[in-house]
Amino acid sequence: MKNPLHPSHSRSFKPLFGTLLMLAAFSGQVQAQGFPSKPVRIVVGFAAGGSTDKLARVMSKRMGELLGQSVVVENRPGAAGNLAAEVVAGAPADGYTLFMTTLSSQAINPHIYSKLRFDPVKSFEPISLVAKYPLLLVVAPQLKVNSVQELIAYVKKSDQQSFFSSAGSGSPAHLAGEMFKARTGANLQHVPYKGGSPALLAVMANEAQFAFETIPSAIGQTKGGKLKPLAVSSSARSTAAPELPTLQEEGLSQFVVTSWAGLVAPAGTPRDVLEKLNQATQQTLATPAVNAALVADGAEPAGGSSAEFARFLSQEFKSWGDVVRSAQVKLD
Repeated sequence: MKNPLHPSHSRSFKPLFGTLLMLAAFSGQVQAQGFPSKPVRIVVGFAAGGSTDKLARVMSKRMGELLGQSVVVENRPGAAGNLAAEVVAGAPADGYTLFMTTLSSQAINPHIYSKLRFDPVKSFEPISLVAKYPLLLVVAPQLKVNSVQELIAYVKKSDQQSFFSSAGSGSPAHLAGEMFKARTGANLQHVPYKGGSPALLAVMANEAQFAFETIPSAIGQTKGGKLKPLAVSSSARSTAAPELPTLQEEGLSQFVVTSWAGLVAPAGTPRDVLEKLNQATQQTLATPAVNAALVADGAEPAGGSSAEFARFLSQEFKSWGDVVRSAQVKLD
């Protein structure tokens, strides 16, 4: 009996192997050409009403129009975005489940949690950076301070310990508060809450004396007089609140904290599908109504290619690793 694996039979396998490769490539092209054939969901790792949720909802309607399918937003709050990241990392790699990833889940959490069920690099395919937004430093309205330097003087001379609230331990707002504490030498205690809204409510009630929070989450309360804004954490003034100085202008040199959000898909998502999603994202951000809504809310529309976003993620991962180590924040 002849051995079917004998070299003399190898040529009979080559055409078959080549055919299989062609079929696989053709299948991928068909999938991309037919994408999307059903609704696409964007998973958000925070509760409704926060800056990331607002961003996703502003984007979703226009993206749906461009893709020809509904784009729905699904909130999976918990563990500073980790739960949502796990959901998307384990989803089918077909482009129908996307993650509105943030500074927290992609660049901070991997340095403060020792046991994550996803890899910030290997579990996802970058699609596009969507928006950046500075943080707003706000204080309780009843607090008799009207500038950053007055706040520093207040918390340093106070007989009692002062408190700052945040959307949760390890969040950008928390780390910004720790940076503020280190730079001023003030006796400050961090109070974490489950989201930006309750953290701001704590400041309104003067349970916490100040907080850092993204402009989209806080600007409505400042305009309503429920919070007193002092400064922004970006390197330049925000178009949403041009009257407010930067922390650097207020004497805290090199104090820059910029939060951001972007879209990623599960690892292994076909390249053509990713490109289609990237194009829809760029077109959405270029839509005047969407752009105006984001700017009015304090976000800075971003965009760019998948490769550019990948490089950005790598840089953020490194720089925020340094910040976490300096602040000595560790969670498990």
